[in-house]
Amino acid sequence: MAIVKVWIFSVTVFCVTEASPPLLTVNLDAPPGERWAPLVQLFDKQFLRQVAADVIDSTVPKWVHHAVIPIVNALEKYMPPPYAKEIKGMASFYGADIADIILLNFAYEVTAFCTSIITQDSKGNLYHGRNLDYPHEILRNITIDVSFVKKGKELYRGTTFAGYVGLWTGQSSRKFTVSGDQRSKGYWWENVIAAAMKSAPASWLVRQTLEEAENFQEAVMQLSKVPLIADVYYIVGGVYPGEGVVVTRNRRGPADIWPLDPLNGAWYRVETNYDHWLPTPSQDIRRAVAVRALNATGQEKINSEKLYQVLSVLPVCNRFTIYTTMMSAAEPEQYKTVVRECMHWDSQ
Repeated sequence: MAIVKVWIFSVTVFCVTEASPPLLTVNLDAPPGERWAPLVQLFDKQFLRQVAADVIDSTVPKWVHHAVIPIVNALEKYMPPPYAKEIKGMASFYGADIADIILLNFAYEVTAFCTSIITQDSKGNLYHGRNLDYPHEILRNITIDVSFVKKGKELYRGTTFAGYVGLWTGQSSRKFTVSGDQRSKGYWWENVIAAAMKSAPASWLVRQTLEEAENFQEAVMQLSKVPLIADVYYIVGGVYPGEGVVVTRNRRGPADIWPLDPLNGAWYRVETNYDHWLPTPSQDIRRAVAVRALNATGQEKINSEKLYQVLSVLPVCNRFTIYTTMMSAAEPEQYKTVVRECMHWDSQ
């Protein structure tokens, strides 16, 4: 365990940095119902069932939980392959009701508060970092890096939670990186109705795009157009200079495309959970603090380590931050996830 001190804006930030999460290999050549079987070698089944129950109970009101179970059971036939079979397999490994696993996967779609940053240094190198925040501390204990392999080679990599088939964070080596941030619109049960209309969960689209897109442009196109069950921000980084963008999504399509513009001084983009053209709520200063830290760092000095430091500043890193991931599609070996615990003391 390491303790990192950062002094910025008269605040001392202590980030207690735990070890990186375990790495799980998912074989895409295996039948979908068997792909997540290695989970039982990493986690106790009873523990996984308890975590799932805690997340569902704290996210879904009791009356909604009972009301949507018949709908959720019917949703199985609407789910796109291979995710329906993967979830069925997951329920079998957990020894859990499939309705609970489906509810768990949908619950994760609407409770994430995050910070994603894409930067370009003065030489044209791109660095992508993200903090994923959830109001469930126990998720630190089930965070995993996943290597998705096909024909013996890694096709893409991501970070997720045990029991969750989607990805909010991922990298397709030498092609693109992507992270997703929640965009709060609508109610949870509206998302279930949208799913019944054959829209995709935002995290499933991330995974599908990582598997299918051949480059940055294809990834942005796919993430912009596929109908979703909930609004979201997609932050995408490529391999070549200028390949960085924040895609603001409505359920049916893009609301805004916000690219890097380094020739005009816009060498970074910061996305939290609010439309970039609107002010953030006064009580949430993550965006402003990240912007000040990036400006203090400067384009000449930005790199993966410096970006990690920006993501470690309070309140960008906060008590809800579960993990930080650093990525670079051009240098895929830099992919690194760290489970976080951030504390602070006012230095004044």
